[in-house]
Amino acid sequence: MGRDQAARESERRFAEYVEQLANVMGHADRKRPLNDYCTGLVMPLERKSVEPMAALTSPGHASAQHQSLLHFVGEAPWSDEEVLTKVCEMVLPAMERQEPIVAWIIDDTAIPKKGKHSVGVAHQYCGQLGKQANCQAAVSLSIANHHVSLPVAWRLYLPLEWAKDRARCKKAGVPKGIGFKTKPEIALDQVRSALHAGIPKGPVLMDAGFGKATALRKSLTELGLSYGVGILPQTKIWTEGRRKPHSAEKLALSLPAEAWREVQWREGAGKRLSSRFARMRVRAAHRHALPSDDPRAEEWLLIEWPKSEKKPTKYMLTTLAKDIAFARMVDTAKLRWRIERDYEELKQEVGLGHFEGRGWRGFHHHASLCIATYGFQVSERETIPPSRPYSSARCQAPSLPQGHQSKHAALAPSTPHAQFDRFAAMSPDLCPR
Repeated sequence: MGRDQAARESERRFAEYVEQLANVMGHADRKRPLNDYCTGLVMPLERKSVEPMAALTSPGHASAQHQSLLHFVGEAPWSDEEVLTKVCEMVLPAMERQEPIVAWIIDDTAIPKKGKHSVGVAHQYCGQLGKQANCQAAVSLSIANHHVSLPVAWRLYLPLEWAKDRARCKKAGVPKGIGFKTKPEIALDQVRSALHAGIPKGPVLMDAGFGKATALRKSLTELGLSYGVGILPQTKIWTEGRRKPHSAEKLALSLPAEAWREVQWREGAGKRLSSRFARMRVRAAHRHALPSDDPRAEEWLLIEWPKSEKKPTKYMLTTLAKDIAFARMVDTAKLRWRIERDYEELKQEVGLGHFEGRGWRGFHHHASLCIATYGFQVSERETIPPSRPYSSARCQAPSLPQGHQSKHAALAPSTPHAQFDRFAAMSPDLCPR
């Protein structure tokens, strides 16, 4: 297939994709702003907020377009849940044609935000900045295999100081039924919704921020889901034959040399990634409890200790099968890296953190449309012919309607070749050169 034809085919698929999304918008008048908003998100604008997207998609009527897009994303009462359900419905088949879903991934991410009026903004840890800062935080659930992953749920974390201030919540449009919930409680709600929707199941992977929530681990087991959760080095663990629990770190340091194995998992930059691991069967300790007091079920403790480090670096409790192969356990545990790629691409390529409104509805609507646009990119990866290397893939951003040229035209070239080059630069993982 020639380059021009590939570009036209990609544009056609994008139009069909947005057309299907329009079916859950609830009103025919929302089809045009939906198409324009998604087009703005997929094009390589420096900032994907309403104003530059309006200037790009309707340069001759930018002011009216700005108001239209602002109303669509900030006020129109369409359902985020229905949009994300539709995205999953459309993208899941493409994901599963490469490989079945092998994991669910729970995580949170923060978006730096100035001021104090934007919904949910508070002084809290921001991973993007690596420190405490003013930001909004959200919890997500993604489905993943070894090739791709996709968020299927997204919800703002509302800090307690916000939840208690009903006047501020009302001003920001927080629904009346929304109160304070911890991040693990939000994640559990998302898991239950995914189960109810019949999304293909996999082990639930989480970092230590969620892994330390005993109630969440217990609930996942009760729901019939296995998990792999990061834990802190000081987490107390019971092992067979010991009269008292010890920290995970102390147990790791006491292991003999023959307990450690070099294990490889996915391909990295030019070679397979590998590290040194040990595992053992343990029981998580109750706080201030003896092992005979309602003992917890036995599970695996997986420990990573790279040879280059002075002490172990990562600890995980997992309820994966007792007879699971060591290499498969490591491979599953390491699949959590995919959520980091999701967030990186959503923020850097699709503009997840660029919304400038202050309200609850706009925050979630913008995120849902970013995830929808990202879902299209995920589905496009399937177009890579299996007989050719991944780096020879071709994909295409949609062209703008005739006459849609503006001060942003340099960012959105209209020729198919130029658009491909720009879109490939925008999404190097999707369209590597």
